[in-house]
Amino acid sequence: MNTAPVSAPGPAQAPAAQPPVAPVSPGQAPATPSPAADAHRWLTPDEQRVWRAYLHATTLLEDHLDRQLQRDAGMPHVYYALLVQLAEAPRRRLRMTELAMNAKITRSRLSHAVARLEKNGWVRREDCPSDKRGQFAVLTEDGQEVLRRTAPGHVAAVRQALFERLSPEQQQSLGEIMQIVAEGLQPDEAGADLPWLR
Repeated sequence: MNTAPVSAPGPAQAPAAQPPVAPVSPGQAPATPSPAADAHRWLTPDEQRVWRAYLHATTLLEDHLDRQLQRDAGMPHVYYALLVQLAEAPRRRLRMTELAMNAKITRSRLSHAVARLEKNGWVRREDCPSDKRGQFAVLTEDGQEVLRRTAPGHVAAVRQALFERLSPEQQQSLGEIMQIVAEGLQPDEAGADLPWLR
């Protein structure tokens, strides 16, 4: 994964003049603005600063944790998160559909990830007795051992990258902010367009 800052295109900031309809590259004349562009609610300078700081920080943090886990355990962060979910589940197993929903990834991506973990001997799949089409992902003893060895270094990486840089008050505020954002994005109804239902 590229460790350089990612300049992901965020919502554009409203310039003093009428905003262009499309992003303008250096040396390119701006397109004629449309009425819809004029009516667009652009981010304020403060909102733009916060949004870009969020994108920058979360990209760097995810890359930092991904590299730590690749170095220490030979797996990406998303695989580690799947193992943790299984370790915390009753009987160390979850339905594949539930695992996909918790991880917020598509079923096909989960199937690929579990296949890799299965190849390493860290997870096995079992048929669901009550549903012929359903399967469980089960954490193996080897998978539990990998977590036991890897967790201390991962916790240290999280602490160093995030919590040691924030005061207790800032940590509290960050947790509250993320909770508000997460609650606002929870779907009211489970639609078929949700990635983990595809």
